[in-house]
Amino acid sequence: MRLSRALLALLLVTLTLLAQPAAAAFADRVGATFGLMADDFIRAAQPIEATVVSLEGAVIYLDVGESAGAQAGQELALFRKGDSFLHPITGRPLGYAHIRRVYPQFSEAAYVARADAPRPQPADGARISRARIRIAVTPVLDLTTAKADVRRVPFLIASALERSKRFQVADPLAVADVFSEGALKVEELLGKPERATKAAQRLEVVGWVVPVLLERRGVVYLDTTWISAITGTPLFSRRQPLLPPGSSEEQRFPWEPKGEE
Repeated sequence: MRLSRALLALLLVTLTLLAQPAAAAFADRVGATFGLMADDFIRAAQPIEATVVSLEGAVIYLDVGESAGAQAGQELALFRKGDSFLHPITGRPLGYAHIRRVYPQFSEAAYVARADAPRPQPADGARISRARIRIAVTPVLDLTTAKADVRRVPFLIASALERSKRFQVADPLAVADVFSEGALKVEELLGKPERATKAAQRLEVVGWVVPVLLERRGVVYLDTTWISAITGTPLFSRRQPLLPPGSSEEQRFPWEPKGEE
C-alpha cells in the first residue's frame, strides 16, 4: 500500500510538471498568433490629420483616403480649426468620427456627437494624436472547451503593443483586478457600451483590446476586438486560427528579433 501511494504521488508530480510547459506553450501560441494581427492595430493608431468635407445626418465625410493612411476602424477626434483642440469648458474633443469606409481620396465615418458640443461643419478638423494611446488589454475570454491557462496572454499582447511606441498599455495586473472583483465581465465590454466607458475611467484608458478564443469545427481561433473606451463602440476585429504547436519554437514571437547564429 505504501508503495502504491508513493507511485501515485510520483505520477501526480510528473503530470503536473508536464502540464506546466504545455500550458505555457499554449499561451505562447496565442501570443504569437496575436503577432500576426498586431500590425493592424498599430496602423489604426498612427497619427493622422483630416478635414471635414461634409456631414449628412450621422455620416461624416473626411478628406483622407487610402493614400493618406486612413483605414476602417480608426477613431478621430473632431475639433474646430482656429479654436482650442479641446472644448474650452469640458476639456474634451468636440466629438468623434469612426471611419467605416475608405476610398482612394476620402473616407466615410460615423459621427459620434457630444451633448455639450456643436455639430461639425465643413473645414473643421479631425485627428489621431501623435501622443501614445493609452489602452487596456482584458483577460482572455475563453469560449473553447479546452479551458487552458491563458493568464499570461494579456502580458504578451501588451508587450507587442508597447514595442510599437504607439501605445501605452495599462498594467495587466491592474486590469485583471477590475474583472476579478466580479463587478465587471469581459463579455459585457462587447455588448454594453456604457460598461466599457465606465470601467475605462478607472484605468484612465481610451481603448480596450479584448482577446477571445473561439472554437469552430475543431479549429481554435483568436478573435481580438478594439473597443473605444470613449464611446464603448467596437472599432474593428481581427481573427486568426491559432498557430500550430512548434511553429514558434525557434522564435517565440514574430516581433522578437531572431537569435544570432
